[in-house]
Amino acid sequence: MSNDVIIYTDGACRGNPGVGGWGAVLRYKQHTKELCGGEKMTTNNQMELMAVIMAIEALTQPCQLIIYSDSSYVLKGITSWIVNWKKKSWKTAANKPVKNADLWRRLDACIQAHHITWHWVKGHSGNEGNERADALANLGIDTCT
Repeated sequence: MSNDVIIYTDGACRGNPGVGGWGAVLRYKQHTKELCGGEKMTTNNQMELMAVIMAIEALTQPCQLIIYSDSSYVLKGITSWIVNWKKKSWKTAANKPVKNADLWRRLDACIQAHHITWHWVKGHSGNEGNERADALANLGIDTCT
């Protein structure tokens, strides 16, 4: 059996911006932990980022992580774009401020202690972990309405 922690994350928004929620499913061996939360005024991308951040921040020690997200924004941002953002003092290639830089900095800080493999999963395609994370994100929205 693997010692990896498997994480599925999702964010959702009703209106963009609007009421949003995030959800995460963490699995380690036979254990499962589910997390969710929401905010009154946010964006879908902010909730996608919060789902990953909150899942990683819930861990109490460095881990091998396998993270599944249906957000290309999160995956491209953390595996590719962030390198140049940091080199350019959190500016984009067009020399504009990076949107959600506070959340990107927080995510960058919380991943440092872990070894992470990132995977994109198609949303709403029957993947059990992604579907549960989506349901938790919607539950997070419901807690704010």
